[in-house]
Parts: sequence; C-alpha cells; structure tokens
Amino acid sequence: MTLRKRADFLAANSGRRAAMPGFVLLVRPRGDGSDQMRIGYTVSKKVGNAVVRNRMKRRLRALAAELLPESGVRGADHVLIGRQSGIERDYALLRAELTKALAKVVRT
Repeated sequence: MTLRKRADFLAANSGRRAAMPGFVLLVRPRGDGSDQMRIGYTVSKKVGNAVVRNRMKRRLRALAAELLPESGVRGADHVLIGRQSGIERDYALLRAELTKALAKVVRT
C-alpha cells in the first residue's frame, strides 16, 4: 500500500532513519495491530526537473518492490527520500544500499 497523505509522511519523519548516498530511508512502526507495510516515495525539486524526479521515483519503486516484501518491517510505514546522487548511481549499488539501510533500521 502506498502512502498518500502528508500527515503520514510527517509521522514517518519521527521514526528511525537510515541515510545512504542515494536516498534516505525512514521507518516508523504504526502500532495499529496490522502487519501490513506501507511505502511512500518523495523526491524534492532540488534533485531536478519533473523528468529527473519521476525517473528517481521509478527506481525507488522498483527497489522497494524487490526488497521490501522480505526485508521490510512488518506493521510499519517506510518512506524513501531520493537524493541528488541517486539518479546516476548504479541500480545494483542502490539495491545494496537499501539492503544495508533496512538491516540498520531493523537493528536499532
């Protein structure tokens, strides 16, 4: 399920954070009894124009679809914030960074 409301994004900002060169991962357990994971994506205008931002969001969506089902935190909201350096990074490198970020968030 995808996050759509601004309040959900702001609430996720108070959760655990794992900063990587290509993106920032925010994870906040909801505590509502559901084990469903929700995911949100955001890329600011600082990163580039609409074409660049949408390309970055597509890459983040592909990463999340690949890794979150087995490595994500159950019952939590996940937010991926794209960074400027994430556009040109190799996909395999971004994948490794997301794996590392999820492990870091679960560990703390």
